[in-house]
Amino acid sequence: MPVDFEKLFNDVAKLQVAVIGDVMLDTYWWGHVERISPEAPVPVVSVDKREQRIGGAGNVALNICALGASVSLLTVLGKDDDGAILKELLQRNNIDTSFILSSPKRITTNKIRIISRNQQMMRLDAEVTSDISGEDERNLLEQLKLFIDTKKPDIVILQDYNKGVLTEPVIRKAIEMCNTHNIITAADPKRKNFFAYQNAKLFKPNLKEVKEGLNILSEDINDKLLSDIHTKLSAKLYHSISLITLSDKGVFYQQEAAAKIIPSHLRNVADVSGAGDTVIAVASLIYAVSKDVNLMAEVANIAGGLVCEEVGTAAIDKGALLQECKQLLDQNNHQY
Repeated sequence: MPVDFEKLFNDVAKLQVAVIGDVMLDTYWWGHVERISPEAPVPVVSVDKREQRIGGAGNVALNICALGASVSLLTVLGKDDDGAILKELLQRNNIDTSFILSSPKRITTNKIRIISRNQQMMRLDAEVTSDISGEDERNLLEQLKLFIDTKKPDIVILQDYNKGVLTEPVIRKAIEMCNTHNIITAADPKRKNFFAYQNAKLFKPNLKEVKEGLNILSEDINDKLLSDIHTKLSAKLYHSISLITLSDKGVFYQQEAAAKIIPSHLRNVADVSGAGDTVIAVASLIYAVSKDVNLMAEVANIAGGLVCEEVGTAAIDKGALLQECKQLLDQNNHQY
């Protein structure tokens, strides 16, 4: 039966979602270079404009919001100007900030990128990457409990950038809480707590992270290797679905015996920043409404490619994604 993509996207817009993880401010200084500094052998960038965007786990929330679903962020920011700017940006983009905590022991992560002619010249990072305190852990889990009790969510996404919000206790207890309430959990891990996401529904690493986590040296990308990776991950994580992003090669998914590499579509790639955020957001939403892992991976693969055509982190364009799904996907292969 063909997929009714209009209905699919309308059903996505009815979902209630939470994103837990490292939220950051992405600052862009755009300029042009006409000379080398007389003080040191470095280019002088004449700044033409400054722009601030939502980054990290906030970009996952932004992508969810762009597809029409309701989303709340759960994180710990610093009590600082960058935190205030970030919260105002989130609110302006219809992202619920009422469950966000602020801590005097943290600073809000701010990544400043200096760009000329669409090329990144330098990046400056202001951040604290140590784990949040035990008190902040307890407070964050209390916020999650309050969110579950009041919002009755369909999905909780754990988005890790190794900045210290997703500690091992937070990960373990958040997944346990969600599973108790039959809430779908999706995890986008980083190396530090890679194997802490036990019993999540959907596990979405990239291939580099998987190889590092499992100490795999092979450079091959084929169905057998990726299926073996899923088996090894399942033995440690007890999760249901693996969704592995393969950079410009596309994505791989496996759930039980269903497994497939989905090649990427031809793109004019400008910037891969934030593509993983888009993939986990779109995959979680599509799976929640369809329970079709192939459809989930196909749509997420298209979405990840689309945002790579933009410079910097950018949310998916719902209209463009809908149009490409209709054009590119064989609608007879899905059950939705």
